[in-house]
Amino acid sequence: MRKIKVNLGERSYDIIIGSGILSKVGSYIASLNMGSHAYVITNKLISKKYAHLVCKSLEKNGISCKINNIKGNEGSKSLSVAGKVLNDLTRYGVGKKIFIVALGGGVVGDLAGFVASFYKRGVAYVQIPTTLLAQVDSSIGGKTAIDLPQAKNIIGSFYQPKLVFADTAVLKTLPKRQLQNGLAEVIKYAAIKDKALFLYLLKNYAKALSYNSAVLNFIIYRCAKIKAQIVSKDEKETKGLRTILNFGHTIGHAIEAAGKYKKYSHGQAVALGMIVAADISRRLALLKDGQYSELCSLIKKTGLPAKAKGVSFNNIMRLYLHDKKFIGSKNRFVLLKSIGNALVLSDIPPGIINSSIKQIF
Repeated sequence: MRKIKVNLGERSYDIIIGSGILSKVGSYIASLNMGSHAYVITNKLISKKYAHLVCKSLEKNGISCKINNIKGNEGSKSLSVAGKVLNDLTRYGVGKKIFIVALGGGVVGDLAGFVASFYKRGVAYVQIPTTLLAQVDSSIGGKTAIDLPQAKNIIGSFYQPKLVFADTAVLKTLPKRQLQNGLAEVIKYAAIKDKALFLYLLKNYAKALSYNSAVLNFIIYRCAKIKAQIVSKDEKETKGLRTILNFGHTIGHAIEAAGKYKKYSHGQAVALGMIVAADISRRLALLKDGQYSELCSLIKKTGLPAKAKGVSFNNIMRLYLHDKKFIGSKNRFVLLKSIGNALVLSDIPPGIINSSIKQIF
């Protein structure tokens, strides 16, 4: 079991990473003194596999447990689902000191954090991520959000959890496509901040896709540590440091929206977005052709898409204008100077953006 601290003063918290540790989560949560009633937001599949283990651990430590199963797809990150959860939470919460537990992947974590930030102007919550993507990225850093048809994650807040508890053993039950989805974010971390991790992935991506515990534990710890360090320095993205975590997301989010959040998973869309961002970097003479090719090759080898199908170029061009990184009318992209070295540039010429998006079609 390994521990990483997100240093945010009064809002600091630990990320606990280990294999086969889920039965111990109750004692960690109890030590935080958040309340005596846990409201667990999860989905039916995860609930069937792990909710009993989590609730048993909580109850052993004097905490009651209520489960609310939502659908595990992106459609649950909506105003209507958030409203239903808040109504149920309000009915249940009469006379109780409640905290929220997010048990699931990125959708569950984003929605649970959003609900926690709004209920009674904010109650404590804990992240128990059960997908690779959530363990390396979305459960850490306090970004909570829901979607609108026009844009992904457009309504939300920064609201930090009290604990992130990642049991890597649960990844063994994931379908391969979910591992691939998470590996997109792992590749992102390597591309923006860790060349050694990138080289490690080139040698070990097949082992990761074969559920090799040692490889998965290594990459989860490495990525979580990078994110914790960045969030500790720039919690609310006001200093420009945290912005690099959005590498691939500007066009990636537009691709998700263009596909109505059904055609492409988040990881698949981010993979395509990274190819576009790397191509922009290459066209601006920032990134060498060889490193661009290496990045594209790694994306393809992990089974992630390199070409966009079933979405239109025009829709992507229209939807990327909703990106939250824009400053007024000026676009902003996270680009690469080299593998492991990212920068943020504004006002990229539209012709270059157009050409780079066209090359994924």
